[in-house]
Amino acid sequence: MRKRLGIFMLTLLAALWWQTPAYSQDTRSQEARRARLQKEIAILDEQIRSNASQSANALSRLTLISGKVNSRKKLIEESDRMISEYSDSIAVKEKEIKALTARMDTLSYHYAKLVRGAYVNRSPKVWYMYILASDDVGQAFRRYGYLRDLSKQMNVQASKIKEVQSTLERESEALSSMRKEAESIRAQRMSEMSKLQAEENDSRMLVNKLKKNKRKYQQDISKKQREVEALNREIARIIREATEDGKSGKKGSSSKERKPIDYTLAKKFEANKGKLPWPAEGPVVDHFGQRFHPVYTNLKLPFNNGVNIALKAGTQVKAVFDGVVKQIVVMPGYNKCVLVQHGNYFSFYCKLGSVSVKAGDKIRTGQVVGTVDTIGGETQLHFQIWSGRTPQNPETWLRP
Repeated sequence: MRKRLGIFMLTLLAALWWQTPAYSQDTRSQEARRARLQKEIAILDEQIRSNASQSANALSRLTLISGKVNSRKKLIEESDRMISEYSDSIAVKEKEIKALTARMDTLSYHYAKLVRGAYVNRSPKVWYMYILASDDVGQAFRRYGYLRDLSKQMNVQASKIKEVQSTLERESEALSSMRKEAESIRAQRMSEMSKLQAEENDSRMLVNKLKKNKRKYQQDISKKQREVEALNREIARIIREATEDGKSGKKGSSSKERKPIDYTLAKKFEANKGKLPWPAEGPVVDHFGQRFHPVYTNLKLPFNNGVNIALKAGTQVKAVFDGVVKQIVVMPGYNKCVLVQHGNYFSFYCKLGSVSVKAGDKIRTGQVVGTVDTIGGETQLHFQIWSGRTPQNPETWLRP
């Protein structure tokens, strides 16, 4: 009986021990995701306020609000997942506590029986008389052994009761903490839902505003298209010169001979697809590829060869991989741009206010290339990756 009881207790305690770290790890991961989403929303909030104060165009503001709405929805989804997991964990913990309580009752019952049986008469004389009344020495030793074992069994039972009681108290505290956390997340979710409704109302108001002045926004889009085309031509020119000179070994305008393409570096870059660090941490508000106007859905917006990442003014922008600074250019609508070569791959960092490198510098992964600036009410990094003369979707190259 005692052996089975001991095995039960070890199994139960082991189960409680192994479940807690996994739960904590999941919770930490979820809290990290929530913190990241809250940071993204804070950045977008700041940009929306800046955008409004600088009377930037409504389309830009709508893009920021849409990004904020998406981040808010993800935050609510994360809260829903956490609430669900807390509910599951609470149910498991309640079962564990119920089992511990039942075991505690059983142990207490048997302990009480031992106490009643052993201490009907607590006088030591009774114990001595019990031994001395033996018929022979052998019986005396047996009676002594019985009393000694009874005392030991009582001590063991008392120890087990204390152990289960301690575990029960810890688990009850953990359950109470879980319930408080779950209630806190539910309250936060309600707050997030209220904010989401307000943001969606702002979005609808901006859509109505955009509908009233189609010609103006067509002009804005045409201007943006010209800026995008100018940037693409400049990037294409720089890549063409870099790849042609690298293959032919021609001399440029300076007397220095151009270096050949570093294909070893290119292979290392390619091997890190999907693992590259982000140049800066912030929400992507404009993704790679062809997009259409959110209101005039048949109206094409300029094709985006990269991604736009919303950031706080002055945020440091870092190189995503080892390479050589090819050129630094200034472009209308994009301010300062740093172009880095990684063999026959290239990364571009635009909309910078300050630059920390110069053409020809060898740079390392994570090295600061500059800081982001506010242009036309937008504080965003425009980032591109090219394979030779073909633009790539940066989000497939960067870490998830």
